[in-house]
Amino acid sequence: MKYFIASDIHGSAYWCRQMLQKFEESGAKRLILLGDLLYHGPRNDLPRDYAPKEVIAMLNPLRDRIYAVRGNCEAEVDQMVLDFPVMADYALLALNGLHIFATHGHIFNEEKLPPLMDGDCLLHGHSHLLKAEKLCENGISFYHLNPGSTSLPKGGNPNSYAILNERRFTVYDFSGKELASIEIS
Repeated sequence: MKYFIASDIHGSAYWCRQMLQKFEESGAKRLILLGDLLYHGPRNDLPRDYAPKEVIAMLNPLRDRIYAVRGNCEAEVDQMVLDFPVMADYALLALNGLHIFATHGHIFNEEKLPPLMDGDCLLHGHSHLLKAEKLCENGISFYHLNPGSTSLPKGGNPNSYAILNERRFTVYDFSGKELASIEIS
């Protein structure tokens, strides 16, 4: 099964529209959102076409197709306007035979690991830096996956999203160019 993964929309109506177009084109069953959906945060510049109310209007009709976790910019007021759960710090997902710890990345990340077992996946956003790698920490081998940022990429990365297709995690830019990929065994 195919899943579409994105993070850090930060209230950009422009990039949310682009993301949803790619989501529909992808044929993915679900949209996994890794936080920072509506607010740009005090450390970020305003993203292109900053319009959180438009982002709300685009995401709410997809409420039955979205899995989401809370980013460091989410607040209780965001949950009041979103029709899908967005306040959990993490989600444990069993997808395509994989065990995935999905989180935003401000609490758990590759430097502050959640409880993982060999072969598990740590999926997060927050850093705005895309990743598709296998790491080993304290004798535990795990997959470190980050789709990058939909609206405010950092580190010279382009705006990006990811697809989990069966056991392959691939990060793309919005022109469709593959940026990183890893087969999860």
